[in-house]
Amino acid sequence: MEEIKELLQQDNLAGCKAYLENWLPSELAELIVESDDAERAFVFKSIDRERAFETFESLDVNLQKSLLDVLPSRQVQLILNDMSPDDRTALLEEIDPELLNRLLKLLTPKERAIALSLLGYPENSIGRLMTPDYIAIRKHWSVRYVLDYIRENGENSETLNIIYIVDERGHLIDDIKVAEILLADLNTPIEKLIDGKYTALSVTDDEEVAIGVFKKLNRVALPVVNSSQTLLGIITIDDVLQLAEEETTEDIQKLGGVEALEEPYMEMPLPKLLRKRAPWLIILFIGEMFTASAMSFFENEIERAVVLALFIPLIVSSGGNSGSQAATLIIRALALGEVTLKDWWRVIRREIVSGLILGLILGVIGFLRVAAWATFTNIYGPHWMLIGITIGITLVGVCTWGTVMGSMLPIVLKRFGADPATSSAPFIATLVDVTGLVIYFSIAATILSGTLL
Repeated sequence: MEEIKELLQQDNLAGCKAYLENWLPSELAELIVESDDAERAFVFKSIDRERAFETFESLDVNLQKSLLDVLPSRQVQLILNDMSPDDRTALLEEIDPELLNRLLKLLTPKERAIALSLLGYPENSIGRLMTPDYIAIRKHWSVRYVLDYIRENGENSETLNIIYIVDERGHLIDDIKVAEILLADLNTPIEKLIDGKYTALSVTDDEEVAIGVFKKLNRVALPVVNSSQTLLGIITIDDVLQLAEEETTEDIQKLGGVEALEEPYMEMPLPKLLRKRAPWLIILFIGEMFTASAMSFFENEIERAVVLALFIPLIVSSGGNSGSQAATLIIRALALGEVTLKDWWRVIRREIVSGLILGLILGVIGFLRVAAWATFTNIYGPHWMLIGITIGITLVGVCTWGTVMGSMLPIVLKRFGADPATSSAPFIATLVDVTGLVIYFSIAATILSGTLL
């Protein structure tokens, strides 16, 4: 890496071409990431056309956008026309309208028509992910004819693992693995090999549908059809894996109480990053104000039994932690399809039992803590046992309440079409903090009535 960096800094074109001659696109992409703008332009100048677009395709979309201003217009034109339609669409949908119009003019009439067609589908729909580069055959063709057809037309296909059978109107009849064709007799008609059992995605479905179907079927590619079952394109596993990574990243960010970031953390401007974080912090801060209000409501109890205030952090943190645990588990289970909306009753039953058991464990520990301190000090006075019982029962209550809230809120949000990850761990913790205080002081008022209260 040091040698090529030195050649780049010297603008040694002949040396760079010789040095990079056998580099793979993945290796070139790594070099691009570690270089500045001038060096990046020089790298693309030093490699052939095929590796240029393959390297460009393997880069992050944000880095691709920055390269559009660095590379010569002619090279941008070649790269865009050589890119696979789905990867090109992922880039074009991220740029501003003025630049989009300029780039569309660089495309050939055929590629421009494809790009506009894909961009015309709703945002986050499967139509934006698909590519029209696939092999479609007819059922009356022989295996021999199909193999010849693949040799002539398969060069630009996104994948040759799966071949698609369509009728005269382009309606999808079936898909078939190319291995089945290779193993069949050359004179066998394709219709003898098909069984009519296939899974197709709708062009208007949400991207998350594609992720779920690919996980379930373990396929390398799936066909995309419209409402009349006309084959429009295919989606391949590489695009779905990238999409799944983006969806997972977005969910993790939301779980932390942050709006989803459209750019890598280090590349996002600080003002924009603050705008992503500030709204949630404000909402959570306002939520915590209700905690202060709840404490003021029980001000008399706190004045008469100051010792109760010592356990407030323990109570609210236990409830918040149990709620965050449940929320995280259910959000992930919903994302993986392990839990559906109709499972809500089973979930709540499991979480009530879990909350009671976990609360009992913490409650016993809390009681033993009070008992241990009471043995060696007089901090809790003569009513230490009642205080310990109060803490123990409260922990059972707040843990149970926390797990129920944490498990049900994602399901409720999913039911109304919202993202379950919106019920982030900080939000659950803040909600349970307020209710936990009410549970705590209500139990204390009942058990300690006539003694400390």
